[in-house]
Formats: sequence, C-alpha cells, structure tokens
Amino acid sequence: MNHVLIVDDDVDSATSLRELVAAESFTVALAHTLRDARRQIALQSPDLVLLDLQLPDGSGLDLFADPELVASSELVLITGHASLETSIEALRLGAADYLVKPIVLRQLQGVLSRFMKPAALKADVARMNAGLASNGHFGHLWGQAPPMLRVYEQISRVAGTAVTVFITGESGTGKEVVAQTVHDLSRRRKQPFLAVNCGAISPNLIESEIFGHEKGSFTGADRQHLGFFERANGGTLFLDEITEMPLELQVKLLRVLETGRFMRVGSTQSQEADVRVIAATNRLPEVAVSSGKLREDLLYRLNVFPIELPPLRERLSDVGLLAQHFLEAIIKQEGHTKRFTRAALDRLANYRWPGNVRELRNVVQRAYVMAAGEDISDEWLPRPQGAGTPLVGGAALPAPTADPVPATESVPVAALPSAAASAGQVGAPSADPATMVSLPVGTSMAQAERALIEATLRYHKFQKERTAAVLGISLKTLYNRLKEYAADSEDTPTSG
Repeated sequence: MNHVLIVDDDVDSATSLRELVAAESFTVALAHTLRDARRQIALQSPDLVLLDLQLPDGSGLDLFADPELVASSELVLITGHASLETSIEALRLGAADYLVKPIVLRQLQGVLSRFMKPAALKADVARMNAGLASNGHFGHLWGQAPPMLRVYEQISRVAGTAVTVFITGESGTGKEVVAQTVHDLSRRRKQPFLAVNCGAISPNLIESEIFGHEKGSFTGADRQHLGFFERANGGTLFLDEITEMPLELQVKLLRVLETGRFMRVGSTQSQEADVRVIAATNRLPEVAVSSGKLREDLLYRLNVFPIELPPLRERLSDVGLLAQHFLEAIIKQEGHTKRFTRAALDRLANYRWPGNVRELRNVVQRAYVMAAGEDISDEWLPRPQGAGTPLVGGAALPAPTADPVPATESVPVAALPSAAASAGQVGAPSADPATMVSLPVGTSMAQAERALIEATLRYHKFQKERTAAVLGISLKTLYNRLKEYAADSEDTPTSG
C-alpha cells in the first residue's frame, strides 16, 4: 500500500485531508511543521507528499535543501489559489501537481488517481532515449539533429509536471505530435488526449464545442452537449492555432486557467476543469499580440513552459530518417516494398522544405505512387532551391548586399515561385523582377506576411490550395488570414 505524508500547519484541514486520502486506500502520516515532516520522512519514506509551502518554522521549500530526502517521493503542492506563480513554482520544484484550498474530493481523487512514482517516469524517459539511440525516434517524434535533441530534453523535463505548455513553430513541423508525446509521458496518459484546431471551428460554435452547452441554450440546442473540457476530463486538451480563437473566448479560457472552473453555454453552474492544457500556434506570439490576435495576458498564462519546434530546413540531417519512416509506413499499408535510390535521398536532403515535415510526408507518398518499379528515383521529387539563396519562413531571399539599405528605399523581400515551380518544383526562386515582393524598410512583420500571402495568391491565379502549399501553411490558415485581411479592408475608411 502506498504511503502519503501530509504537511500542513492547519490541523483541521490536515485531519480532514487525511480522512479523504485514507478512503482512497493509502496509508497516511501527518506533519504540521518542517521538523515533524523530516522526522516522518526518516520513519517512513513517503511515496507521495502533499505539501503546504507556508509552515510555522519555515517554507515547505526547505525540505528540498536535501534533495535525497524526497528523491523517491512524488510532490503535490497545497496552495490557496491556482496562479501563474504557483505553476512556475511547481515546475521549478518538479511537482507533479497542486491542490487548491479548500480541497474538494473530486480534485483530490484526480491527483491520487494519477499517482506515479518518480522512478516509473524516469524509466519511461530512459525507454524513449533508448529508442532514440537505436532507431532515431523519441516517442512519436523522429530525428537526431541537435535542435530536436533539445526538444526531447524539454519534453522529458515538463511531461511529468502539471504546468501548461506552449508550442510554437511553423506549419507542418509537428506541434500536435509534440503535445501527444508530452501526454504519453505524463501522469495523465491513461486518460483522454483531445486535439482541437481552433481555426477549424466556426466562431459561432467554438465556445459550445470547447465548454459545452445546455439544452435550449440557443436555437438548435436540442440536447445537452459536453465540450472538450469535459470530454478530456483527467487528461490533456491540445488547443492548436490558439491565435485563431475569438478574443472574447480567450478571456473565458484565461479564467479557466486561473480558476480551474468553467461553465457550459446557457448554464449558471460552474464545473471543475481537471484538464492539462497544451496550446500551440504557427504565428510569432509577439506578432499575434501586437496584431490583436492573441491577448497578452493569455500569452503570459499559456507560456509557462515554451517549446519551439525547428523548421525542417534547420535539421536537414533528419530528412533521410523521416523519409524512410514515412516510406515504411506506406509499405506497411500498401503491401508493396519500394526503396529510395541514392540520387533520391540526395535530392531530399538538398531541398529546403517550406512545408516542413508535412510536405516531406506528402512528397514521399506521391513518389511512392509514381514510382513504376521498386526503386524511387528523384524524378518525382522537388528540385532544390538555388545554391546560396537563404530562406526565411520558407520564402527565398536575395543574398545580402555589402552596403546597408537606406530606410527610404524599398527592399526586395521574397521571390515568388517560378513557372517551373508551378509545374511541380515547389519553392524554386525566380529572378524575374515581376515576381518579386518589395517592401519599404520598417514594414511590420504582420504587413510583410500579408504582402507575401496576397502576392503569392495573385501569382497562382487565386488557387488557394496551391498558394497554401507554396507558402508552407495549412489551407485553413490561409483562409483565416484572407478573412482577416478582408475584415481589415472593410474597417479601413476610404477617401472621397
């Protein structure tokens, strides 16, 4: 039977908590001071410590002055409220979770149900690291380049805690896969993992989808509907494209993160939200805040533990490994073995992948289908960009000049895809001035993004699927951007 140590100077609160914990089939010891806590740990090492940080003879943090004292114990903080500071403190200490006073039974049961000894979590990380060394994958993620090793280290560090994770990276880099891996290494792994694309749900329905609604709360609500927060109870909720969430709903999400409670649409009764939130965006967070797409206070609340995913062009050494992984998955599905030629692998490794891992997967699928025999040659693979042409965000940029550009001049920012690219060589730059986007120095990132998107759309004769593929963004993201630009144009007053 697992043993719990409750460290709380409030005698009544500690006694009540002991009864609740004992009812869940744990043995329990109480301590009201640091001195008592050290003595209890010496008598019997606890599997789980419920720790109030404010004690008569010091801070509960003082227990960590001797790391060996609680090295084999899972730690849960007891706090007066779920604040951003509490989350950061829990992360710093490696705490599994925290309980908010007054402690309610359902909240406690959730924490106890997720109990897992630190050694078990370390064993899972060791298992994934073994897979990385032998096969080149870490959970659902593939790659051995240094930028990815850093991502794996971050996942290993944060997965066992309860803090919010904020994943950033270009479209197609695998943000949902990172979120899934965090969940699989967490104490919530046996509970649901739900992924929500905030940009794929109608603004009129997104609140109902996330928080649920009561019967009769609006026209068409003919029954009660459970939202994602309720369906993910005890597990993890992944909110992708968080910057596409309406601002008024961002306020309600912020409240859930701060209070741990939410209400269905049409209800007056609040409910506990026993869910870990992981959010993601393919926008630069600071640009999203400055352009009014993301509330600054929500960014601070989400960005407790940031993970930045590198674009594929910054880890080209992983392309061969990823391509082989995708090819093996197709072979398993289709039942016919094919293999890459050396020329094909060289071609893949020299392309810059503006659409990142998603584009690579699609290219491998297409090449498999088009290969007539068992060998996949470079015939159906994209051609690499011109040598010496640096890329930013998947768009080709001219080489820098020796002299600084005067602030009054227009600067050529990106070459649109050439006619050859339109025929199948995605991302190839063009030297034709007619296909260049030029912007004045001092243009904001948001304005530069709009200019590039609109120019690329015009170049491809308003074919949105083609435009999205060339820009390396999802079709839904393109639609969202165009909707924003249309709204901005309507709000801009015209002269005359």
